[in-house]
Order: sequence, then structure tokens, then C-alpha cells
Amino acid sequence: MGGTKPVKKNYTRNLALSLAAGNATIWKPSPSTPLCSIAVTKIVARVLEKNGIPGAVAGLVTGGKDAGAALTESRDIELVSFTGSENVGRIVGKTVMARFGKTILELGGNNASIVMADADLSLAVPSVFFGAVGTAGQRCTSTRRLYLHRDIASEFLERLQKLYATIRPADPLVESTLLGPLHSSAALKTYGDTVTHLRSINAEILTGGNRYMDAPLDAGNFVEPTIAIPKSTDPKDHIWSTEIFAPILNAAIFDNLEDAIAWNNAVPQGLSSSLWTRDIRSLGKWIGPGGSDTGIVNVNVGTSGAEIGAAFGGNKSTGWGRESGGDAWKQYVRWSSCTINFSDSAPLAQGVNFTA
Repeated sequence: MGGTKPVKKNYTRNLALSLAAGNATIWKPSPSTPLCSIAVTKIVARVLEKNGIPGAVAGLVTGGKDAGAALTESRDIELVSFTGSENVGRIVGKTVMARFGKTILELGGNNASIVMADADLSLAVPSVFFGAVGTAGQRCTSTRRLYLHRDIASEFLERLQKLYATIRPADPLVESTLLGPLHSSAALKTYGDTVTHLRSINAEILTGGNRYMDAPLDAGNFVEPTIAIPKSTDPKDHIWSTEIFAPILNAAIFDNLEDAIAWNNAVPQGLSSSLWTRDIRSLGKWIGPGGSDTGIVNVNVGTSGAEIGAAFGGNKSTGWGRESGGDAWKQYVRWSSCTINFSDSAPLAQGVNFTA
């Protein structure tokens, strides 16, 4: 098992399923989180040893690309569960498949919320706010695209901007903190490059777009959550089709649900999506065969955080893997069909009958 995004929930739920299926595991975490990973592994080892199981059953290897490559190339590792970027996931998938190994891939999540004219804005606005801003936009399920029906767009954006104005970045170790820093200087550069690109294409930036420069925040990777309205609504444009792992929310306005669904589905990724409506006809379109093509399809629930206990995972370039949920354990076992014959004759396939 391995991952590159600094998200420990992926490890813990995969570990639990793998152990329940009788496997030993090797965890290769992000190169930027070795100390945290060592601490988690020590806790797991203590629990295992207290119950008479060697701590090495939940092993750990830290390092960079070389360590990851060694794991994905090893025939001793039958299943590789990878959480990370689409680019690296593509390499992992090809490498493991080349030796006919198994993979569970949890990759990019370019998640959209669609808000209809009949939506309950008292529910939708704070949910979109949390989905876009929580953990500084660094969840696989963070809300990154927002599609608003024209009739409520102005009111929605006005309410949303008022919530954004209340944000106070703080220490992420404090329980009440909603907005902490970006994970790394590389993430900080991605945020800056994206804002620069938005300005270069004349997108309207409603709020945010800068680093926090007041002390002590200026010493860290703290950035202002950003809402932008690009001029183009073409989902194939880079600003819409690429997952930006930062608190940047791009918004567009639509007139009919069919257009919004088409925009939702037109990007390469397919992890999570949400529709806000009180019209059962819209709900039927959204969850039906012509609706959202993501692995998590929500109604009147945000893109982030509501999937606990359900099958977690996405479609398309998100990787098709599933973590958690009632059937997830089946990925961690080896399947065999076994026929045992205790009769005095050996039955043949397709009812064939002949005497040797």
C-alpha cells in the first residue's frame, strides 16, 4: 500500500480492510510526512502487539520515488493501493499491470456542486463554503467547481462571499480551525500559478487571490481562499479540467440542468459531485443514467465529508478504485473457484460424455 497525498484516512481505512482480510501490509507515505507516518505506525504496532500480532504486519517504508518504484515493481506485493495525483497514478497503474498485479487507485477529484433555482440556500451556501475552504482545499473531495442557476447566482455568491469574509486562518492543530496552511511550498506555488493564470485569462476574482502576509502567517504557507468566475465555461479549458489542490473555487452560471450536468461530466476526473434541489424530477435526472458520472453522487449534501461508511472512490481518471463500503474488502482477497468431486465418476464440461 502506498500514497503521496498527505491524508492519513486513506491509510487507516485501507489498513483495517487489509488486516481483516488476513494480509500483511507495507505503507509508503508521502515523502513530506515521514515523522507523522512513523508516529502512526508506532501506534498501530503497539495495538497489534498487545493483541499478539507482530507489529511488522503493518510495516512502513519512507522515502521518495525510488522507494515507491521498488514497491510497485515487486512481484511480492500482489495489491498496490495508491492515493495521489493522476500523473503518478497512471505510472503506478501501468507498472503494476505490467506484472499482472492488482491496484486500487484513488486519484484526482475535480468535484462540482450544482445549485438549482429551487435549492435551499441556507443549506447549500455553508456546505459549498466548507467543501471549498475546509482543510485549505486539500481534500480529495474538496469542492473546486461551482455551477449556479442564473436565477439564484447573484444571491448565492453574495452570501458565499460574506462567509469567506469571516475566515480566520489559524493553527491546524487547534480543533476549531477551518483554514490552515497549504501542505508545502510546492502547493503554495501551484496556488500562486493558478491565480496568475486566472488573472491572465481575465477571470473575475470575487475574493482572495493572495497570500496572508501579516505576521505570523507570512512565515507559513497560508493563502486566501479564492472565488473566481472565468470568462469561459468550456470544461475542456485548463482552469476547469485540472484539479488544483488548493482553496480555489471556480464558478459558472447555467440556465438548464442538462448543461450543468454536461459540464460536470466533461472533465477527466470523476470522484464526487453534488446537486442542490427540491425538485424530484431534477433529482431523477441527476442520479439516473444520464446524470452525474462520478463515483460519489450526492443530493443536498456537499461534495466533501458525507461519504463516511459508503463506498469511497471515483470513476474515469480518478481511478475506479473503491475504499470503504460493504464490498471494499473483496479487493483485498484472492478469489478462486473450487470444485471438489467425491463421486465415482468425473463430470465433464458442457455435459460431454465419452469413454476413454
